[in-house]
Amino acid sequence: MQVILLERVAKLGQMGDVVDVKAGYARNYLLPQGKALTASEANIAQFEAQKAQLEARNLETKKEAEALAEKLAGQQFVVIRSASDAGALYGSVTPRDVAEVATAEGFSLERKQVVLASPIKELGVHTVSVVLHPEVSVEIELNVARSPEEAELQASGKSIQELAAEAEAEAEFEIAELFEDIGAAASDDDLAPAAEAAAEETAEEDNA
Repeated sequence: MQVILLERVAKLGQMGDVVDVKAGYARNYLLPQGKALTASEANIAQFEAQKAQLEARNLETKKEAEALAEKLAGQQFVVIRSASDAGALYGSVTPRDVAEVATAEGFSLERKQVVLASPIKELGVHTVSVVLHPEVSVEIELNVARSPEEAELQASGKSIQELAAEAEAEAEFEIAELFEDIGAAASDDDLAPAAEAAAEETAEEDNA
């Protein structure tokens, strides 16, 4: 099926290009989203008549997208989720979740602008691509953690594996200290009778 593109479409073409696409792709995506028209003579003529207007509108929205991209680039957003000790999420983080957390922070994003190769299913800091305009995209970071404190540690560069290893080492250290205290207390108990006997013996010598 041939369509004429009303804007740049990644891996397909630029505004004004007439391209061959699968009928389903055109009917389900390109046509309903206003990205293309069927390449009939009437539609091609309509595009040519509106080309200057479409280009001007595209330039305006591109400038708006570039301004937002400057503010959004490098931003890190925190998402709190339940997860196992190994870091596997009970569920996943989807494009809708990304859009909602960014919007809550003052950046108006739509779910369809967020590009994820697959849903996020592990704790950690993940890089996510956001398409603000057909010609403007930007990368943000998503810090998925079980608590704000854990998110802060991950933001400093520590992975969930490192955090788990540190927690385990700390627990082992505390246990070792506890056994040392118990051992010291036991030694004191062993010395007490001997000290008492020595004191009694000294007292007897003095009395003699």
